[in-house]
Amino acid sequence: MKDADRYAKIVEWSEEDQCYVGSAGVAASDCHGDDEREVFAELLDIVDEVIALYHVDKRPLPPAAAGRFTASAAE
Repeated sequence: MKDADRYAKIVEWSEEDQCYVGSAGVAASDCHGDDEREVFAELLDIVDEVIALYHVDKRPLPPAAAGRFTASAAE
């Protein structure tokens, strides 16, 4: 498993911005665009780059976020 696999990555439509917005817990910056798949691909690149910087700086990675989220239907 790659380090990047430990982090949740979310791409969602933003009504306010009228585009897709991608975010991940490990990255401080978001990405956006008109194509959902392109935004996700860019988000994967950003996460890989951020993790590489952590390794270069010899800093520990932030706690993993993947698998921590649960969804439940409103009653």
